[in-house]
Amino acid sequence: MGVEGGMKCVKYLLFFFNFIFWLCGLALIVLGVLVQVALHNTVVINNISASSAPIVLIVVGVVVFFIAFFGCCGAWKESYCMVTMFSILLGLIIITEIGAAIAGYVFRGNLTVIVHESLNDMVTKYSNSTDKFQKALDNLQIDLKCCGVFNATDWRGNFGSGTNSVPDSCCVNVTTGCGQGAMEDLSKVHQMGCQTVVEELLKMNIMWVIVAALVIAFLQIMGIIFACMLMRGIRSGYEVM
Repeated sequence: MGVEGGMKCVKYLLFFFNFIFWLCGLALIVLGVLVQVALHNTVVINNISASSAPIVLIVVGVVVFFIAFFGCCGAWKESYCMVTMFSILLGLIIITEIGAAIAGYVFRGNLTVIVHESLNDMVTKYSNSTDKFQKALDNLQIDLKCCGVFNATDWRGNFGSGTNSVPDSCCVNVTTGCGQGAMEDLSKVHQMGCQTVVEELLKMNIMWVIVAALVIAFLQIMGIIFACMLMRGIRSGYEVM
């Protein structure tokens, strides 16, 4: 005997919520990939905590994607076993998402130190590094319109034979040799350091991760509530048989 009356409504609500979860799983995958790319394309960060939150979101997104399909089948077939398993797995996913949100918040609090150490290391090693390494920092300074860690003077002693030279990527209008002797020339070189810009960019991305994880966790809690109601209805239906 299948569920009837109000439980039918719960069944279709659970089915609808699982469709939403399927979309959320896809959104988590996309968001995790975008944040991971932003973290590594913006600045070379060696701290492992920088990658933990987006990687967890990608993994959780993949799992939610498949669990949602599992839940849809359970709700449609009114399978007590499948709906129960769906609720347990969803509960574990919620705990993981909350953990990812906490990891993102902790990393956000340590961002200043991590970004400073990473940028300072890049500036110090720039002259003796590979072309790929130099291009990464050059692209960063061109895209964000910044120069050095705190300001352009961070390049003093770290670039060229002259004390007042900066990489051409620091220039307002990038041309070959434009940074030679132009460190303190406001009309030629960006004076704002990259640390502030990078911090703001990464904080915005990390906040999106935190918000997405918490919002989806809330929706999943609602899904568990509907699943429990459906399980109760299915069990009652079996008892009448």
